[in-house]
Amino acid sequence: MSSVTQHRHPGINLGHTDPETHRQAEETLFGFWVFLMSDLVLFALLFATYASMIGATDGGPGPRDVFELSSAALETGVLLLSSLTMGMASIAMKYEEPPHRLYGWLAATLVLGLVFLGLEARDFVKMASEGATLQRSGWLSSFCALVSTHGLHVTAGCVWLVLSIIQLAVFGLRSEVKLRIMRLALFWHLLDVVWIFIFSVVYLGGLA
Repeated sequence: MSSVTQHRHPGINLGHTDPETHRQAEETLFGFWVFLMSDLVLFALLFATYASMIGATDGGPGPRDVFELSSAALETGVLLLSSLTMGMASIAMKYEEPPHRLYGWLAATLVLGLVFLGLEARDFVKMASEGATLQRSGWLSSFCALVSTHGLHVTAGCVWLVLSIIQLAVFGLRSEVKLRIMRLALFWHLLDVVWIFIFSVVYLGGLA
């Protein structure tokens, strides 16, 4: 039975548990995938809104006036690095490496997420100081809606990381905690994918 369940959960090691535990894990992960798909629909709508507003600057600043490619590239690098550290945390959890490694990778992901949020906040403050606020034009409204929604998701992911570290310290690496960290990893990697699209479509496309 154990070999079968390992194939069912290639990214997580639940150990030698009863079939009911594995069934519940399947249902939980499937339900979370459905949630992630619904989240993608939200971002797709925000991307569509941004695309429809790309020329609606109302005589105000446009992408070339607002964007700094170096700053966006730095944010991208930080977030991609956080995806790597999250992946290393998943590997440490799957192969039941010493606990300090899992703590370390989760903490590194948290720090990188906070750095990303700090860089993004700095960009918004700079834009506001130059008069590029969301009330200025339809384009700026759609840009702020898309990027800030992603930022709110990263903020939620950072809170989730803190809670996961606390749960690890209190409960240890139980099956329930493993499943929560697995869902967190899926959520975090999705945010990285969404940001790659933001960087490519919004920043690179706007400066092309």
